[in-house]
Amino acid sequence: MNFNTDFTPLTVDPDKIYDYSFSIIKEEMGEHHFTDEQWMVVRRIIHASADFELGRSVLFTPGAIEAGIQSILAGRHVVADVQMIESGSGRKRFQKHGGDLHCYIADPEVWTVAKAQNTTRAIISMQKAVRLQEGGIYAIGNAPTALLELIRLIKNGEAKPDLIIGMPVGFVSAAESKEELAKLEGIPFITNVGRKGGSTVTVAALNAISLLADERAKK
Repeated sequence: MNFNTDFTPLTVDPDKIYDYSFSIIKEEMGEHHFTDEQWMVVRRIIHASADFELGRSVLFTPGAIEAGIQSILAGRHVVADVQMIESGSGRKRFQKHGGDLHCYIADPEVWTVAKAQNTTRAIISMQKAVRLQEGGIYAIGNAPTALLELIRLIKNGEAKPDLIIGMPVGFVSAAESKEELAKLEGIPFITNVGRKGGSTVTVAALNAISLLADERAKK
């Protein structure tokens, strides 16, 4: 294929593009403290963001990845804070194990209650999620208020997720919400330090775990 530009890509083969990308990431990352399974998640986060600083700041509780794998294989559901995560995740991988991915941010009831209470839809969507879903994985990449509300619900005994992937991005409460998650005890989580994050990197982490679950299922 001729792009009629001064630059010619190394390849247009999608699989080879992934391979080249991951080899570059491995080389440029150098030494790190992550386990092999954690690295599978972190390298996808770096691949999605091209941000090594973000990748190095990722935090895992012991057993977080295993908790996510077991949740998916058990057919538990995934709850996302925004529809971008719903669109970007490989939800078919959840469905074939009996689960699915849900996002309540655009739910009419959520809109109505949030307006009546003069609060964010993200907060109300978390309240609805814990009423409807037992356990499961919560993937929060956009709204710090969703993560803070989920933490509140956990502390009140109203929610007990199998895993939280909490990487909201932004300047207002994003870093602080992740600091609160890092203090949470008894719930496995994956998060990162600072303002960086977002739906893209949250999807990357979620997809990495679902791919690991698929590999486990094949054994």
